[in-house]
Amino acid sequence: MSSLSRELVFLILQFLEEEKFKESVHRLEKESGFFFNMKYFEEKVQAGEWEEVEKYLTGFTKVDDNRYSMKIFFEIRKQKYLEALDRQDKAKAVDILVNDLKVFSTFNEELYKEITQLLTLSNFRENEQLSKYGDTKTARNIMLIELKKLIEANPLFRDKLVFPTLKASRLRTLINQSLNWQHKLCENPRQNPDIKTLFTDHTCSPSNGPVAPTPVNLQIAKPSAYTALGAHGPFPPPAAAAAGAHGLASWMANASAAPPVPAALVTGSAMNGPPNQVSITKRPITPPAAPGMVDYQSLDQEQLMKRLRPSQPVEEVTYPIARQQTSWSMDDLPRKVATVMHQGAVVTSLDFHPSHPALLLVGCSNGDISLWELVSRERIATKAFKFWEMASGSISFQAAAAAKDVVISVSRVSWSPDGSFVGAAFTKHLVHLYSCHGFNDLRPQTEIDAHTGTVNDLAFAYPNKQLCVVTCGDDKLIKVWDLNGRKLFNFEGHEAPVYSVCPHHKENIQFIFSTAVDGKIKAWLYDNIGSRVDYDAPGHGCTRMLYSADGSRLFSCGTSKDGDSFLVEWNESEGAIKRTYTGFRKKSAGVVQFDTTQNRFLAVGEDGQIKFWDMDNVSILTTTDADGGLLSTPCLKFNRDGHLLAVTTADNGFKILASSVGLRYLKVNEGHAHDILRSPMEALPKVSSSPAIPSVSPVNCKVERSSPARPSTVLNGADAISKTLEKPRVIEEAIDKSKPWQLVEIMDPGHCRLATLPESSDTPCKVVRLIYTNSGVGILALLSTGVQKLWKWSRNEQNPSGKATATVVPQHWQPSSGLVMSNDVSGVKLEEVVPCIALSKNDSYVMSACGGKVSLFNMMTFKVMTTFMPPPPASTFLAFHPQDNNVIAIGMEDSTIHIYNVRVDEVKSKLKGHQKRITGLAFSTNLNILVSSGADAQLCVWSIDTWERRKIVPLQIPAGKASTGDTRLQFHTDQIRLLMFHETQLAIYDASKMERIKQWVPQDGLSAPISWAAYSCNSLLVYASFYDGNLGVFDADSLRLRCRIAPSAYLSHAVLKGSQPVYPLVVAAHPLEPNQFAVGLTDGSVKVIEPSEPDGKWGATSPIDNGMLSARTTSPPTTGNHAPEQMQR
Repeated sequence: MSSLSRELVFLILQFLEEEKFKESVHRLEKESGFFFNMKYFEEKVQAGEWEEVEKYLTGFTKVDDNRYSMKIFFEIRKQKYLEALDRQDKAKAVDILVNDLKVFSTFNEELYKEITQLLTLSNFRENEQLSKYGDTKTARNIMLIELKKLIEANPLFRDKLVFPTLKASRLRTLINQSLNWQHKLCENPRQNPDIKTLFTDHTCSPSNGPVAPTPVNLQIAKPSAYTALGAHGPFPPPAAAAAGAHGLASWMANASAAPPVPAALVTGSAMNGPPNQVSITKRPITPPAAPGMVDYQSLDQEQLMKRLRPSQPVEEVTYPIARQQTSWSMDDLPRKVATVMHQGAVVTSLDFHPSHPALLLVGCSNGDISLWELVSRERIATKAFKFWEMASGSISFQAAAAAKDVVISVSRVSWSPDGSFVGAAFTKHLVHLYSCHGFNDLRPQTEIDAHTGTVNDLAFAYPNKQLCVVTCGDDKLIKVWDLNGRKLFNFEGHEAPVYSVCPHHKENIQFIFSTAVDGKIKAWLYDNIGSRVDYDAPGHGCTRMLYSADGSRLFSCGTSKDGDSFLVEWNESEGAIKRTYTGFRKKSAGVVQFDTTQNRFLAVGEDGQIKFWDMDNVSILTTTDADGGLLSTPCLKFNRDGHLLAVTTADNGFKILASSVGLRYLKVNEGHAHDILRSPMEALPKVSSSPAIPSVSPVNCKVERSSPARPSTVLNGADAISKTLEKPRVIEEAIDKSKPWQLVEIMDPGHCRLATLPESSDTPCKVVRLIYTNSGVGILALLSTGVQKLWKWSRNEQNPSGKATATVVPQHWQPSSGLVMSNDVSGVKLEEVVPCIALSKNDSYVMSACGGKVSLFNMMTFKVMTTFMPPPPASTFLAFHPQDNNVIAIGMEDSTIHIYNVRVDEVKSKLKGHQKRITGLAFSTNLNILVSSGADAQLCVWSIDTWERRKIVPLQIPAGKASTGDTRLQFHTDQIRLLMFHETQLAIYDASKMERIKQWVPQDGLSAPISWAAYSCNSLLVYASFYDGNLGVFDADSLRLRCRIAPSAYLSHAVLKGSQPVYPLVVAAHPLEPNQFAVGLTDGSVKVIEPSEPDGKWGATSPIDNGMLSARTTSPPTTGNHAPEQMQR
């Protein structure tokens, strides 16, 4: 919904409140989900109206949305249960226990048993931990305090707890202004116009002569005089859709002209494309016919339209490299048979769990669906087909079900994006939805009589931020359902059975591709206007469409009636085929299936083989027959990382193919399948034993002011919630953790791969800041002179991916104008300044300062777009807000932090808490905080919402060391752990509590002060540089040294023997390649460093004794490469 539409809802809420329509106010609050009325919520809680409390909450969150939501619902239901016990209403208590509290048993069975045992007590206060429970009113008030803290900490309630500041009767004011405008436009305006309705535009009836227009006051408005608007007109009426862009750009741009309908998502007005573009929509789209309807333009759609237009603005960055990919080898493809499974029936559909790499959902020809755990090779759940509610189905469904010898097969199985639901489509009318309670517990959720005949496809989607199911069938229809089986949309337009659906979104615009058996491809928005696109698939046959994992590339694959198969990539902006892949046999025996993985590879099952393509190359890459036994056109599915591939076999089973990484993963985790499948939220907290709270509840969800985003709860002496913060580990991490890494010391240049970036100036200067571009194709350096240099790698035969690499030397890049990105350093003592730099997410802009004003540069033209923040004080650190590129956090020399909005050129907040200059800033979107570091050896935590300071944490400086020097910060990819480095130490903090959990201090072979440190892109490694020229590669979890790189490995003999010492001042990690980093040196040079072949990783799993070079491998000393245990805590 556009921002103006959202504001209209607030105006209506204000109007309803003023008119005392209390019930309507709260219903609209709930249905819109824009404003959570805490006062109303408190009233209902204190009154014990639990049904209304939960009903109101469901407009904003559901039980299983996140851990905060779960605790909110648990507290409410627990209180309801205790009150029933207090009234001695055991029957009601049992009902609450079974229907309301049972859902939590999945996450903590022991807690549920403990709650159940309260039924056996005559007074639940006999339970020691509930002995302080007071009267009902007091208990509700205490619970309410906890609920308010949980709601404030819940990200789903962000920006929904404060009603915007409005002048009284704002909606009336706007209506009166509109009437004034209409009256002014009358041909014969009357002195006292008689306005009796708002349903039609106002016009004055003809009079004896023209009369000067006078202001109009709406009868229902409060007394007030409104002058004519003059230049301030009303919202412009929605224009009819003009010529749009080709292909998707056109129908997305025109999407907004659709009339609003229940659950519709896109409501922006139509946008005009460039004059040379023509519309491909099937019919002209007109504005809504309903009187009084105003269609507001969506800025999000406007931005999307700009992105999709074929021609780009001059100021938009366009690197010549087409796509950036990580390096790969044939071992990255899952081609080796890891295991063979026997299902017992023909497998018709496969789908891997979205986050657990070894959990496979299987659908069969006999109607069964099964869950397989591939590490243990066990079938952990099976659901045989049966009708759940035959009587509620349609007549045609009941007739089909009653037919003799009816065979119902699974046509499609699918996980929901979060893994909380499973959908199964069948060959007779039905769709079954199951909710997942643990990985081996599928519970029937909804049975949908979806289509007449076969339901050919099923997929989950999120229109209107609501999880829904999209289905298609032989009845030529596409339908959208909520999880309770309520039909939200019904799309008609295909002239043949619909074969597949592919829901997707661009920015905030949700849409669906559908394909029919006649080869027609259509696209639909969530409205009732009809299809926006009408293409023909190659071969005019059954076709399926898929996006690459990052959603940037669209592919389709299918087979014509004549048996010709096609695999193509589409150009979305033009609605045309971008490339057609070759390598199919002349006639396929059936419709071929395909899948994509790693944003790099395509796989198709054909002719009893699996064929692989590189997305960027039309020629076939390789094939495998998986040791034989595959179906002629097998089903296939990659897991989330692409290291495992499930394919169906001719003997009623399936095989799991694995890459080298996948094979190691399966081997490493043998015997630990239970741990792998453990729910991300392992347990709810247990009953608190604290007597300090008058009403002690089974779950103590107190949220400390210092850490509102993470309730602190202890279960059996361990922090249970900390486990919930752990994101599912990638396969590579699981393998890395299993290896007994040994310290490798690299002494010679031949022991690693090295590239020295070309220099274009003989002026002596230092590289003081260094960053990779986010796309991974370039490196940007800020020199001590205030000048910035950019190096870029090109795509060629030596470097087919076009990414940064140590095997190819890049070019020093400049625009044709010859401009140089140079900061304003007039009147600045360069030897005293603290330089700073930050790059926008899309690599379009870089901002930097070197003692003077902050300059914002265009990365394509090198032009200065604007300057701001002139000294004094000077800027010392820059960081883009993670959710808004227009907002910048700027650390200052005077110890303050300015929250600056570039668009409006205004400092929104000034944060004070440090005593000396700011040296580091790091945002965490998970915790909703900004952490700052200063030269005062302190860390400060700030709320992103209010910019209030939450906590100050002094640095723990090792004994005998000075606290002077700069402290810098970087968040782990989980946005919870925080890397802090100071010249005296490396440290890892748990930012949710700001407690230090690991520390390493310079010692032994790395005893010099630390100059810089950085996480690798996957946060498995920490790269550190030292003032004596040494480099260290550390394990990120334990801070154990994995590899030491001596200066002799990357500096020439002449430099080492020079009069001036040369050492690295800054380290940067590649954004895509976890084992590549770059260093900026005091002599102005930049080095890119990678491990040598064959494994391409830092460190060794065993002593190297195979004749490969002469790098020394040593076992880590007991205290040599990590801090003593008391320091690591």
